[in-house]
Amino acid sequence: MTEYAERKEPVLTAMQVQEIIPNRFPISFVDRVDEIIPGEKVVARKNVTINEEFFVGHFPGNPVMPGVLQVETMAQVGSIPLLSQPDFKNKIAYLAGLNNVKFRKNVVPGDVLEITVEIVKLKKRMGIGKGTIRNEYGEVCSEAEMTFIISNVDKVD
Repeated sequence: MTEYAERKEPVLTAMQVQEIIPNRFPISFVDRVDEIIPGEKVVARKNVTINEEFFVGHFPGNPVMPGVLQVETMAQVGSIPLLSQPDFKNKIAYLAGLNNVKFRKNVVPGDVLEITVEIVKLKKRMGIGKGTIRNEYGEVCSEAEMTFIISNVDKVD
């Protein structure tokens, strides 16, 4: 992991993340945020546990986090720097497109994931982010380029 793995206190806890993005159990995949630059970059963590509901069927005897949920994790993390900007407070960032998605290493129970998303383009209500998930050994597990569309209506709590 990067130098952020050494940090003792999160910048945002899981509960504070829920004040920014609408995702809740069982599809909330951000446990903490270690770094955030609104509109630019975020570094977050996900602790993968054997208790995750998706491991029941994916795959019995050989649990692996589905690639689509890795992408969802990157999308949730990527929406945080967008929705942390004053203009987008209480909005929802929808995943609108994916490019160059790659899965490089299996994610298994016990992994501590570091998810980094850099916003490379932001124009009105659209943003493009490059996301990478690394395990605690610094190995790249997956990566993707994501397009987000910011809603023009407020989220409901």
